Amino acid sequence: MILPLPGVAVGAAAITCGAAAHGAFHRNSAVFGRVLTCLPGTDNEVAITFDDGPNPYATPAILDALDDAGVRATFFFLGRHVERWPELVRRAAAEGHQIGNHGYYHRKLHFRSASYVRDDLERGKRAIEQAAGVSPRFFRAPHGFRSPWVTAIARSLGQRTVGWSLGVWDSDRPGVQAIVDRTVSKIQPGNILLLHDGDGYDPVGDRTQTAKAVPRIIDALRLRGYAFGSLPG
Repeated sequence: MILPLPGVAVGAAAITCGAAAHGAFHRNSAVFGRVLTCLPGTDNEVAITFDDGPNPYATPAILDALDDAGVRATFFFLGRHVERWPELVRRAAAEGHQIGNHGYYHRKLHFRSASYVRDDLERGKRAIEQAAGVSPRFFRAPHGFRSPWVTAIARSLGQRTVGWSLGVWDSDRPGVQAIVDRTVSKIQPGNILLLHDGDGYDPVGDRTQTAKAVPRIIDALRLRGYAFGSLPG
């Protein structure tokens, strides 16, 4: 019997571990299933998405700004926050925004069992359906972390998994102008922009900087020739 060379075995193990880590931790990795990472086509269109809401302070202000600008966005709502403020989910849906599922608890899913993941996603989906009468067609994992079964479970619930092209760390509250500058300086055609209208760990966490940045971002990007699109189904 011919045994594999130790170096070959170690190298294969390293490649396997590296691939698994990429699949678990990289928001756009296809290792554990295909993810929507950007808009199709080459037009100067971008999509604005929000995670972790609804939030009683930031979400209404963001909806007002989007309505004033005639822009539609995608909100990845968190089930346990939806149960607190269902009227905000109804408003977002009524105003033509896409509603996505962000799960229920906002716990990282990469080390969770398949049964836990399914329960988390089903709870989030059910909360949205009960609040707004719409079934979410998109799913985004908290922090983008996934395991081999997360995308498959989302697909079984009729939800396409979505990553993002550009995140500007608005959740760190770096200041309104910093959020605007980070977005405008790095945006590219087809990008899916990640912002936050809520806090995944604090139901009333402060996201007012993001709310104030949204109209400035829209104005600045329009001046540069960008338009705003929706996620493809």
